[in-house]
Amino acid sequence: MHTLACYLLAAFAAMSVATQKPGASVALFDGRTFQGWEGDTKQTWRIQDGALVGGSLTERVPRNDFLVTTKSYGNFVLRLKFKLEGTDGFINGGVQFRSQRAVDPAHEMVGYQADLGDKYWGSLYDESRRNKVLVQADPALIAQILKVNDWNEYEIRADGRRIRLAINGRQTVDYTEGDESIPQTGLIGLQIHGGGKAQVSYKDITIEELR
Repeated sequence: MHTLACYLLAAFAAMSVATQKPGASVALFDGRTFQGWEGDTKQTWRIQDGALVGGSLTERVPRNDFLVTTKSYGNFVLRLKFKLEGTDGFINGGVQFRSQRAVDPAHEMVGYQADLGDKYWGSLYDESRRNKVLVQADPALIAQILKVNDWNEYEIRADGRRIRLAINGRQTVDYTEGDESIPQTGLIGLQIHGGGKAQVSYKDITIEELR
C-alpha cells in the first residue's frame, strides 16, 4: 500500500507539472510587502491601498528615484496599472525594463523606460544611456485614451529586439532595437522623477515571461 501510494503521488505531481501553462502571468507585487523589490522604502516609497507609491504632493521630490526588482528579465509581457498626480514642477514617472542600477549616481538607472507624464505619455525613453526619446507616442492618440489623474493600464512587451508599448489597450510604440550592443535583459524599475511635487502609484503588476 505504501509503495502504491507513493507511485500515485509521484504520477499526480508529474501530471500537474505537465499541465502547467508555460509563460503564465506571475504577480511581481503582492499588494502588502516589498518582497522582490529594493529601494528607498523609508522616505521615497511606501505601500498604500494595495499600491506601490512614490513621491509627495506636498514636498518637491529632490531627485529621480527607483524601486527595483531583485530579479532580471529578458523577454516578457509586463502589465501594470499606474496613476500619476502632481501639483507643481516636473510631474513625471516611468517603468524601467531591461535596465541596471547606475554606478554614479547610484540612485539612477540605465536602460529602457516606458515613460509617464505630459509630452512623454506612452513614449519609449532611453534613461541615462542615450538620454533621448527613442519613439514618441502620438499626442492625438494619448489625448483620446489617457485618463488624467486616474488609473491607467500599461503593457510593455519585450520580445527579442522588438519592444511594444500600449496604454489602456492601444499601442503607442513599436520599436526594434538596431544597436546590437544594447543589453536585452535586466531589472524592472518603477520611477518617480525629481523636480516636482508629484506622486506616482503602481499596482496589479504582473509579468509573463516569453520563451
